[in-house]
Amino acid sequence: MKPRSTRARVAFVVFTILALTAVFIVRLVDLQVVQAEALNAEADTKRTLTQIAYGTRGEIVDTNGAILADSVERFDIVVSPRVTLLRENASVVVLEDLTKITAIIGGDPNALLTMILDNPESDFEYLAQGITLEQYQAVSDLDITWLYYELRPERSYPNGEIAGNLIGFIGTDGPLAGLELGEDECLVSHDGEASYARGEDGVALPGSSVDLSEQIDGGTLKLTVDADLQFYVQQRMEQAAEALGATWATAVVMRVSDGHLLAVSDWPTLDPNNFQDAEADARGSRAFAVPYEPGSTVKALTAASLIDAGVASQTTQVVSPYALELTNGGGVISDSFYHDDQRLTLAGALVESSNTAIAQYTDLLDAATRHDYLEKFGLGQATAVDFLGESSGRLYEAKDWDARTNYAVQFGQGLSTTSIQMASAYQTLGNGGVRMPATLVEGCYGADGTVTDTPSTEGIRVVSEQAAEQTLQMMEMVYSSSGSAPNLQIPGYRVAVKSGTAQVADDSGYGGSVVISYAGVAPADNPEYVVIATAGIPDSVYSGLIASTFRDIMAQTLTTYRVTPSSTSGPDLPLRW
Repeated sequence: MKPRSTRARVAFVVFTILALTAVFIVRLVDLQVVQAEALNAEADTKRTLTQIAYGTRGEIVDTNGAILADSVERFDIVVSPRVTLLRENASVVVLEDLTKITAIIGGDPNALLTMILDNPESDFEYLAQGITLEQYQAVSDLDITWLYYELRPERSYPNGEIAGNLIGFIGTDGPLAGLELGEDECLVSHDGEASYARGEDGVALPGSSVDLSEQIDGGTLKLTVDADLQFYVQQRMEQAAEALGATWATAVVMRVSDGHLLAVSDWPTLDPNNFQDAEADARGSRAFAVPYEPGSTVKALTAASLIDAGVASQTTQVVSPYALELTNGGGVISDSFYHDDQRLTLAGALVESSNTAIAQYTDLLDAATRHDYLEKFGLGQATAVDFLGESSGRLYEAKDWDARTNYAVQFGQGLSTTSIQMASAYQTLGNGGVRMPATLVEGCYGADGTVTDTPSTEGIRVVSEQAAEQTLQMMEMVYSSSGSAPNLQIPGYRVAVKSGTAQVADDSGYGGSVVISYAGVAPADNPEYVVIATAGIPDSVYSGLIASTFRDIMAQTLTTYRVTPSSTSGPDLPLRW
């Protein structure tokens, strides 16, 4: 062999070695320096698993602590197809396990296997979502190592329809209605995260768990509502509405001393567990959101205003015809039934519910002052509850009243109110003329012990104590002397009450449809509770049935709270002259 040829071969080998070494060095630098961060992140992703630590949404409870809405434990089953398929004979073994799992939670094991096989590189897929605690325990007992579990609370309404229209509901996109949405800031929870390292077989490595962020539970929303009374009121209003053939019905029970709402019933009602089944107009609270013309229940407010202003008394006299021609081109108004001329006192006007008498008393006080009284009673403005979707009703400025409306508003037409507003107005009469803020939420009790959203306790003087007391006395005469008196009696108790029947306006004016109501305070000699029961657009106008419904709800309220019976007899005011 020639020396020159040998040297060439040695040089070639050396060059090749150097070239390969250079390639390895470049690759090593690329891996350890250039791509190090990305590769480390990829490796971390494959060897760690991040789990959500779910916070628990706060409870909604009634005034006694009974749970109206809470969160129940539900679990998701998670798999890593990449890890699962590392097993020998994976398809056969995994299908056997899936068959055992679906026997507990339901589903098709073959479909689940297909999902796993179709995602061989995935580290996270849901095998099942929202299984119950019992199902979770049964699957966990199978001791299948390639399964992971995540706790995921879900909303539950253990009392179903009780206060359902108030509570609202939660959908897949979060809270959608009622207190669930309106008080979400109190109830909302915040999820945390935790991670742990795992081996190639997917099993968590001991001591590797790290909390990335801590979950925060929501607060407890305490309502003024009494769930037991609410249940009774809802049942009774459903019976009344169905018997009357009404389109809708509401009822409100309010405590006189502080304006706390003890029951707010809406019919049709709503079960938040199955809100999808409810009609669209039942997915809120009509008592707050849908105003109506209240009719003659407003006459009690008119009487209190007249007495407070000093322009009338319980015995102020008018002659009440069946029909009365209004001044300034207002047309003719009439009473609900034909009668000869009646010589009525103000008390008699309330008992007979005479529109023509109230119209004459209306002339004793200027329009602007009468408007201001109605406004101070809370009409034309949303209540302090500020319920989601709440309506302020409609009370036009006095300068915008036409000649007819000038009179009609004083007997409850030409304006609109909600059931909550009317309950608040009657609370004012029962509370010596002081209107307290209507209250539905007692407070939000945070997980850290803080209390927020406590209600205001500052009242507004609307009429004098004397005017309120004298108005209640006249309303007691309705209880004892009106045509509905036999349907109103609660043995042992004095009750101040007023009925209302208002025509419903449509595009062509007032038609044959009506809204009928009874509103009142008891005991009249020491007022503690307000009840108002209302039925909208009944098939037949049978006021006796709604009167007995009012009676039953008031009687149940007085019994529930063990109210002492009246110790004195009611007034005997002159109704005619």
